[in-house]
Amino acid sequence: MSYIFMDESGDLGFNFKKVKTSKYFVITFVFTKDRVVLERMIKKVFKGFSKKDIKNNNGTLHAFKESPKTRQKLLNIFHEKKAADIIVIYLNKSKVYTKLHDEKHVLYNYVANILLDRVCTKKLIPIDEKIKIVASRRETNKFLNDNFKSYLKGQIKNNHKLDIEIEIASTFAEKGLQVADMVSWAVFRKYEHGDDSYYNIIKQEIVEENPLFT
Repeated sequence: MSYIFMDESGDLGFNFKKVKTSKYFVITFVFTKDRVVLERMIKKVFKGFSKKDIKNNNGTLHAFKESPKTRQKLLNIFHEKKAADIIVIYLNKSKVYTKLHDEKHVLYNYVANILLDRVCTKKLIPIDEKIKIVASRRETNKFLNDNFKSYLKGQIKNNHKLDIEIEIASTFAEKGLQVADMVSWAVFRKYEHGDDSYYNIIKQEIVEENPLFT
């Protein structure tokens, strides 16, 4: 079985007058045949923590909250292991069609499907065996979560004749999502803040990185 861990960075707000509205939105797939390797990466980072650090983290790494040292450590481990690859789509939100500004879940589903289609078309993972997508939980609305899963499953079945399994999970429950979160944050940091210091650590593992709505 192949695994795809999916996370995003930035937001899909379009009121740029708000201070916290991001200029970019990034969706990242981290894909591997061995999810255990990703789990071990997180465990290895935690082994270097003090008891106080472990307590403060509640067993979960969040890229935005971590120290530069912790971010660099996890990304370096990811690069050294070479057990997973990355594919990215990034949006310059100022160029997104106006009609999609109020259809955030439609836009999110659309971008996720483009990534999944590219993974399958380019055969970046074996498509003759089961594929499981684990997406970071971003919605509490059950209808929107079900819509996301049914949309992706339908698109892949129609376009590639594949039956995929999709799970929406918390980063606490899935350590692979913690890795995807760190990777996605590193890519986002490059576009949003012009800081490619974290991105450069894992750039060799990025097999595709494309803009949307250019």
